[in-house]
Amino acid sequence: MLITKLKNFFKTRLGLIIILLIIYWFKTIFAYFVDFHLEIDSIFQYIILFLNPLATGLFFLSIALYFKNTKVFYSVLFILYFLLNIVLFANSVYYREFSDFITINTVLGSSKVASGLGESAIQLFRFWDLIYIIDFFVLIGLKITKRFKVDHKPFNKRAAFAVSWIAILTFSANLFLAETDRSELLTRTFSRDYLVKYLGLNAFTIYDGIQTYNTNQIRAKATPQDLSSVTEYVSEHYAAPNPQYYGKAKGKNVIYIHLESFQQFLIDYKLTDENGVQHEVTPFLNSLFHSQETYAFDNFFNQVKAGKTSDAETMFENSLFGLNQGSLFTQLGGKNTFEAAPNILAQNGGYTSAVFHGNAGTFWNRNETYKQFGYNYFFDSSYYDVTADNSFQYGLHDKPFFEQSIRYLEHLQQPFYTKFITVSNHYPYEQFTNAESGFPLATTDDDTINGYFATANYLDTAVKEFFDYLKASGLYDNSIIVLYGDHYGISNSRNTSLAPLLGMDAETWNDYNNAMMQRVPYMIVNPGDTEGHINHTYGGEIDALPTLLHFLGVDTSKYLQLGQDLLSADHDQIVAFRNNNFVSKEITVVGDRVYNTETGVEITNPDENTTTLIKNDKEAVQKQLAISDQINNGDLLRFYKDSGLENVDPSKINYKDQLGQLKTIEKEKGDDSTSIYSENGDKTTQSLFKTESYQELNPTQASSAENSSSTSEAK
Repeated sequence: MLITKLKNFFKTRLGLIIILLIIYWFKTIFAYFVDFHLEIDSIFQYIILFLNPLATGLFFLSIALYFKNTKVFYSVLFILYFLLNIVLFANSVYYREFSDFITINTVLGSSKVASGLGESAIQLFRFWDLIYIIDFFVLIGLKITKRFKVDHKPFNKRAAFAVSWIAILTFSANLFLAETDRSELLTRTFSRDYLVKYLGLNAFTIYDGIQTYNTNQIRAKATPQDLSSVTEYVSEHYAAPNPQYYGKAKGKNVIYIHLESFQQFLIDYKLTDENGVQHEVTPFLNSLFHSQETYAFDNFFNQVKAGKTSDAETMFENSLFGLNQGSLFTQLGGKNTFEAAPNILAQNGGYTSAVFHGNAGTFWNRNETYKQFGYNYFFDSSYYDVTADNSFQYGLHDKPFFEQSIRYLEHLQQPFYTKFITVSNHYPYEQFTNAESGFPLATTDDDTINGYFATANYLDTAVKEFFDYLKASGLYDNSIIVLYGDHYGISNSRNTSLAPLLGMDAETWNDYNNAMMQRVPYMIVNPGDTEGHINHTYGGEIDALPTLLHFLGVDTSKYLQLGQDLLSADHDQIVAFRNNNFVSKEITVVGDRVYNTETGVEITNPDENTTTLIKNDKEAVQKQLAISDQINNGDLLRFYKDSGLENVDPSKINYKDQLGQLKTIEKEKGDDSTSIYSENGDKTTQSLFKTESYQELNPTQASSAENSSSTSEAK
């Protein structure tokens, strides 16, 4: 009886929709696990993954129920079903080549996609692709053999609305679960992989379409005339280089080392364990900070917002802020015109450029944005041997990352501009236990804080090992190494738990203290220099690019950069945050509160001079942020020609088989090749990288840490 009822139900219009939905759900789940690499980390994520195709699939298919005419109903239903499957199948094939999902911009630039695939397109198809299309052959067969039963009974519109409403409620539940597991998913848009994993392919496509439309609307309204206020501002705020430092590193390689989530307070910090033994958290970075070869800045602030790491990269590469909402990398990075460091140095010194990162290239849309910046090469996780033992959710651990990067670094033509993005010191700081790292945990009531020092210590030793390689290979003497912290590691909400470790009172901790905790390291190591020092100038990430370019002897007056050389006498010393708060040499403003920057005392009744200072600084901050938004949202650099910089053609940049590309260049150049590999007699330098555990480097402290750990566990 029940089987008969089910058979009769599936002959109805709604029954057919349910059948098609189940088939589509199965194919989507198949794609998730076979063709896509979404890195599911928990049972909760599995639940979300299995849920998300149902919500949008049911919503789109239910649209057909609103059409009473039989032919129209079936026509609309199968067109919608066909489109859903086309999106799924096209993304499955596209992902195999690009490890990414198709965006609206990808479709609009389909000629570039086709050229990227080239003759290899046919090779992207797999035998299991039959799963994506076999149901269509079945449906056609049923139609030809007249076994397909048509339901002529119209569906009630109220019932159709109920079905659509069920789909909407399901999606709402999906979105709630997604935000629970990954907060700010839609506002920060970390990665297209994340959006698909949490919301599904259809939701991602719609979201991308809305974002693209909004961006294009603003972009379409922009005109070359909008540049006048921008160029006027940049000209007025240009800080001329200090002749004492200008060109000090001209022609040298540039090696950026990105210190993930690393805050300035870690420099020279010693963690006291339960036995009263002090452990220097970052001994190597401390030595760099105090070296005469290093220009270090102790009042250097991160200025990121929702884009976090990608915002820092935006500022370091372009001297432009990230967006007020979301990430510039994900929203604009794949389409805007930039005057980024890789392109500037390529045309002012013949620099080769490369980024090294042990995480997926799609994270923060790096695989597209780096092309727009002009990076010749991008070595993401696909170029590394990443295993469960040497990585965690954010990618390859720092020691194997540096070690494995050498196989590519040694083949780059010099001079080069490179960036190494470390990840081990990333939240939740649970990557290393005492037994694994040898470094003790802190003993606060917050586990995030407790592990932060151990992961920072691991990063420190990884950087030291990389420096040792640079010296052994001969790269050190002909390079400048720039180290920077991208953003805070301990959020404001946790700072009160951290306060006692900093010798401060959690009860009196305030907004001023939170602002000061936004300091991150910024160090320029210039081997052979003797004028290095600790500079107390107030500045931020927006100032890094002009500082570096002047150090390399590149005139920045012709570029549209919003920062100022930190070594310049004309530097304003006002640090703007994206929420309009700011720190200057004299005052710190957080919301409605004003503090004396030097003393931290709140200014409740400012005198006339202080009132004027507050007003002027606020206007300066708002103006700088507004100019940045004007440039980015309007893509105004596409109109700017005065710099003489040729725009990047991203279609000529290919991040596939990059080692092969580098070796081809070496072969073509022959004796003129300037790569380390060539200079080493066509022999690899990989064996020059040496790595040791914390226990081997610090046997006494490691023993103390183990005892401390045992004591802690006993308690």
